[in-house]
Amino acid sequence: MSNYPSDLKYTKDHEWAKKAGTNVVVGVTFHAQDALGAVVYVELPKVGTVVKAHASFGVIESTKAVSELFAPVSGKVTKINDAVTANPGSVNDDPYAAWLIEVEPTTPSEFDGLLDQPTYVKSLEAAK
Repeated sequence: MSNYPSDLKYTKDHEWAKKAGTNVVVGVTFHAQDALGAVVYVELPKVGTVVKAHASFGVIESTKAVSELFAPVSGKVTKINDAVTANPGSVNDDPYAAWLIEVEPTTPSEFDGLLDQPTYVKSLEAAK
């Protein structure tokens, strides 16, 4: 479970989320980057874009596959991590430091509905 910090929330689509004041910071989990392999491209929305929970907000591409990124909460994008778009491989180096977007949630309670660490890890084990 050390690859899945206990202070984060998780989605079934393998994104992580954490509170940053009233906003929510979003990235991909260790499992996602591990399954993808070497990440070579990340496409993120512009600041000000409105995202919807469980809907695609961008794309992550590796040498193996192209996958959509899904928002864990609905709201307005307030920040994007330009360092990740400039150096996509940073997602492989540390998926929890290489956050993707920050969202100002329109429905803060959506965050509470995300998976906690033990539930997320159990879902990974069940999928094996």
